[in-house]
Amino acid sequence: MSRASQHFRVWFWEEPVRDDHEWLEVRSITPQLHILTPHLLPTTGPEAETDQQRRWLSGLLMQYGITDYGMWYYTPMALAFTNHLQPRVTLYDCMDELSAFQGASPQLREREKELLQRADLVFTGGYSLFEAKKKLHPSVHAFPSSVDFSHFAKARQGLPDPIDQQELAHPRIGYSGVIDERVDLSLLRELAQRQPIWQFILLGPVVKIDPATLPQAPNLHYLGMKSYDELPAYFSNWEIGMLPFALNESTRFISPTKTPEYLAGGLPVVSTPIRDVVTTYGGCSPVQIADSVLAFEEAIDRILQNHPKPDWAGVDLQLRQQSWQRTWHAMLGLLAGQSRSNEAVSPTIHLSL
Repeated sequence: MSRASQHFRVWFWEEPVRDDHEWLEVRSITPQLHILTPHLLPTTGPEAETDQQRRWLSGLLMQYGITDYGMWYYTPMALAFTNHLQPRVTLYDCMDELSAFQGASPQLREREKELLQRADLVFTGGYSLFEAKKKLHPSVHAFPSSVDFSHFAKARQGLPDPIDQQELAHPRIGYSGVIDERVDLSLLRELAQRQPIWQFILLGPVVKIDPATLPQAPNLHYLGMKSYDELPAYFSNWEIGMLPFALNESTRFISPTKTPEYLAGGLPVVSTPIRDVVTTYGGCSPVQIADSVLAFEEAIDRILQNHPKPDWAGVDLQLRQQSWQRTWHAMLGLLAGQSRSNEAVSPTIHLSL
């Protein structure tokens, strides 16, 4: 969306948060990029939530004189308060199979059907999702995880160790991302027990699962949420980046953004056999695929022994072709083509939900 704002005014509508009074928070990151956060009362019910967001959105369009715009959807559930709008272009950016996630709305599948009927373009966050959606819409395009190579490559320069992991021993095997039902907690528990000298570091919020269910051990360290800018310093002081995902419905279509980020940071990777990881990176020597606790343990050990020695030149070449800038220009070309087919002029306003 930051790159989109170089071409359009972007209004990014976030999920509502519960607060002690109702209001629409507007944060202007730049003159072209604005983040909108609805604040609703804890007692606000589903219908009232939809009505209030619809009123706020309609008021926003009137306040800023927005009449020529495109809609960029990340969740079909946003249709509940936007289905009265008439955008120039409608785009569905399907980053995950949200209906497979724990706690997903029972209405999500129906909403997605409606959005697929309305959408001019559909983007998917990986090839597995592309395969799942391509028969449902005539214009589906795969955009697997991109990476800001120069940002994460800072980790290769030997950055200072962040304070909260300075006292931790080595070797360090790290994970960065949401800790939810997609993470294989049993795998983590057994690895920590089998290799008490290895330090397992997890960065990210605990979401949708009870924190009490997280495995505990002297070599398991939950350091919480870190900002995007902080990540290279953590990566710089790890030996390995891991993707300890369970194989279940919620991981069937994921394309983890952390794979290219770890690699850009100079970290070898050990992952469970997530399809998009295997398809995209399975042939790269710095990426080891492991389908069991024992295989995961052996893969980590091989990397720590530097055998086989990774081919970073080939990986770097691949990563540089996966830049967000390149991805955005490909998306922009599709948007421009669709806009020309709908109207004579490209949309000047971009709403993202």
